[in-house]
Amino acid sequence: MNFNTLVQLATDMRDDPEMMARAERMLNIPDLLNYFLTGNMVNEYTILSTGALLDAAKRDYAFDMIERVGIPKRLFGNMVQPGHRVGKLLPQVQGETGKTNADVLTVASHDTASAVIAVPTQEDDFLFISSGTWSLMGNELSAPMINETSAKYDFTNEGGACGTIRFLKNIMGLWLIQESRRQWRREGSEYSFAQLEAFAKECQPLRCFINPDDPSFATPGNLPERIREYCRRTGQYVPQSVGEVVRCIYESLALKYRYTAESIKAITHLDAKVIYVVGGGTKDGFLSQMTADACGMPVSAGPEEATAIGNLMMQMMAAGEAKDLKEARRIVAASFARKFYEPVGERAVWDEAYEKYCALN
Repeated sequence: MNFNTLVQLATDMRDDPEMMARAERMLNIPDLLNYFLTGNMVNEYTILSTGALLDAAKRDYAFDMIERVGIPKRLFGNMVQPGHRVGKLLPQVQGETGKTNADVLTVASHDTASAVIAVPTQEDDFLFISSGTWSLMGNELSAPMINETSAKYDFTNEGGACGTIRFLKNIMGLWLIQESRRQWRREGSEYSFAQLEAFAKECQPLRCFINPDDPSFATPGNLPERIREYCRRTGQYVPQSVGEVVRCIYESLALKYRYTAESIKAITHLDAKVIYVVGGGTKDGFLSQMTADACGMPVSAGPEEATAIGNLMMQMMAAGEAKDLKEARRIVAASFARKFYEPVGERAVWDEAYEKYCALN
């Protein structure tokens, strides 16, 4: 993806080679914060992995690829796992924090990596959606799944905590609602998210669909009009009202989740029984219910602040206060409220909608 660290560094080599020649080390933002706190430089594994800088199978730098695009090997330092002790707070930092003499630990510093730690399950086989501006949907494996089928369906293998691999797909998520809301605001109409959901509930279901990952939806601008244009171009009913646009987005996301769930099962031959939704998107109960209906699977929604909670759980594991990932997840399940959604819609109606969705995409 064009925002991965590898691509950004390659672009810097092309556009500003003098800056790159002066650079001594590359630190991702979480590593930079640790450096400011301790004076020690390390590169944390999960954020490197998400940046497309690692060999997923070897779980080490992919220096053959890095050097092939001209990025100097010297930029990359000691790679450490989540839970590594970076060092003590610097004296000047301690002076501002009450002389705590605290240890600074690496966490799973990519936000989704931390969020997945907070999935409140004891199952080994489960599906998750880290729901926010993006929807990151996948499952957790012990080893990467790299083959022609995973490439065909555009799945990635990202490093997780405790030796896990997050086998997942990036899906454009609630950005579609957020940017549509900004457009309506630009036009003079201020709607709350609750109002948008209420408008959508009043509209006729399953009339038109979009591919949430269509490139036309990836940049800021008039998203409602782009959605209408997509529907015109694909010969569908064209949504007119605010509620119809919002309902089209919700239903399209739910059907995309079904497509992704079925792709994961086809590739991994695993058979998860529950979808765990974590993150800010769990506040949207209408979408969670649609997800259950479209996928024909129960949905567990929560916790909302999964990234922060997963960060805390990693620190607890590193400190020996939670013995392993399952124990951390048991603590999460016992500590934070969740909502549960069972499929209630007519299965045949959603099956027919899914066929139409797949024909479009």
